[in-house]
Amino acid sequence: MMKTLIVIPAYNEQDNIVKLVEDVMSYGYDYLVINDCSRDSTKDLLISNDIVHLDLPINLGIAGVTQVGFKYAKDSDYDCVICIDGDGQHLPEYIKDLVGEIEKGNDYVIGSRFVSEKKPVTPRMLGSRLLCLLIRLKTGKKVTDPTSGMRALGKKVVEDFAESMNFYAEPDALCHLLHKGFEVKEVQVTMKEREAGVSYFHNPLKSLYYMLAVSLSIIFVQ
Repeated sequence: MMKTLIVIPAYNEQDNIVKLVEDVMSYGYDYLVINDCSRDSTKDLLISNDIVHLDLPINLGIAGVTQVGFKYAKDSDYDCVICIDGDGQHLPEYIKDLVGEIEKGNDYVIGSRFVSEKKPVTPRMLGSRLLCLLIRLKTGKKVTDPTSGMRALGKKVVEDFAESMNFYAEPDALCHLLHKGFEVKEVQVTMKEREAGVSYFHNPLKSLYYMLAVSLSIIFVQ
């Protein structure tokens, strides 16, 4: 059986993190919550509920947090890492599907909302469509959900990301892997809407900065 670690970044997720960890534990997986300097009661809840976690001394953001998880997984000799967000939108029931694709020999597996479901035509999805186009132009590969934070990494990718991460977020990480010849696969998943807390992308300026940073990374760096 593949030794698997669930990495859960958490920033101000006091209303979501305990239930999410309980759900993950019910499936029997090892997990690690990485508290990215939360300003709410996330840290206190992690301690009072005996949740396995690391507290970061400074806020690193999503790329830095996940790299901490990859370094931990590499040092602990895990075969596979699953990343899921701390807001509870990624359902643990799909973890086995992602792990199964790693076991089949894929290096990087994306939990996509749009493998068999049609992507809606909404302002929110315009950015996703643009990133899909940029990735296809740069790599020749078609992807459906480049911004999905639910993903599985095989051992070679974990080692690659633990040593060096020169990308901003999931889309340019994907572009990096495609350029390096890693086997990438998407599997259909369903995601919940955030039930509590505030998304990073509720702020239009942050959303614009994200799109600009990722697009420039894809075009000029990866």
